[in-house]
Amino acid sequence: MRHLLTLFDLTPQELRQILATAQTLKAKLKQGERPAILERYTLALLFEKPSLRTRVSFETGMNHLGGSSLFLGDDVGWGKRESPSDFTRVLGQFVDAVACRAKSHERVEQLAEYNAVPIINSLTDLCHPCQAIADVLTLLENFGEVKGRHMVFVGDGNNVSRSLALACAMLDIQFTLARPDGYELDQPWLDRILAKYPNAKMNQTADPIAAVQSADAIYTDVWTSMGQEAESIARRAAFKNFQVNEQLLEAAPKTARVLHCLPAVRGEEITDAVMDGPQSDVIEQAGNRMHAQKALMIQLLRPEWIAENIRV
Repeated sequence: MRHLLTLFDLTPQELRQILATAQTLKAKLKQGERPAILERYTLALLFEKPSLRTRVSFETGMNHLGGSSLFLGDDVGWGKRESPSDFTRVLGQFVDAVACRAKSHERVEQLAEYNAVPIINSLTDLCHPCQAIADVLTLLENFGEVKGRHMVFVGDGNNVSRSLALACAMLDIQFTLARPDGYELDQPWLDRILAKYPNAKMNQTADPIAAVQSADAIYTDVWTSMGQEAESIARRAAFKNFQVNEQLLEAAPKTARVLHCLPAVRGEEITDAVMDGPQSDVIEQAGNRMHAQKALMIQLLRPEWIAENIRV
């Protein structure tokens, strides 16, 4: 039994197996095939934050695999009506896995501490591993091989960019964070990546134009995430020169793809012309959340299926 709290819980080979499985399942779905690999399995979706992509992609993906899911919101009383240990141990009696979207990373760590079923971090303040798997899947679909490619994240050193930096290190992708001073990736996270992957190519810069000149993908996210609303005015001022717009795209190679984890504040971190333009993979990237998570659930619940059916 294994958890996915961060991408550190996977080896690079396992990540590649998940990506290959996602590609296989996506191709089968386009042919009308929905293999019931997780028939009669049940996934609990334990959410403290609202969601569109995470909830629908997990629910639909589990349905495609022959299983079922349960959405658990505030009404279940997680950490309110009973002790965390009682809640999590009882939940583990009913379901086969839990996907948790929590306000703090400590909450998913708590679930993993007390639970005997796989816990999937579907978003915390620390990281967003499910999003990063979908992101590199999108890059893989565009370029065939991701090793040696260059991912440029224009924005904050936030939970999304943390997971993306780690995924890039695992797959030998160069990662650059273009950010204003004061919004860097935190040093403990970078140190942890470099301790595990000492050859990782990562850098940070305050010059987005220079950063994208060799970019294979240009990625952005909202300037103000949920829970940061009090900082919105200061953040808009800090990030005003970090918009992914037509001028920035002109500085990048013509083959560069545009990514965004959504939801977007159009006209703020990204313009309509870029988000809806020919270089944008934003909608396909969102769709890849489902394919990546289907593969991840199989990896955690039925790894023998991947061993028998997927070759990397």
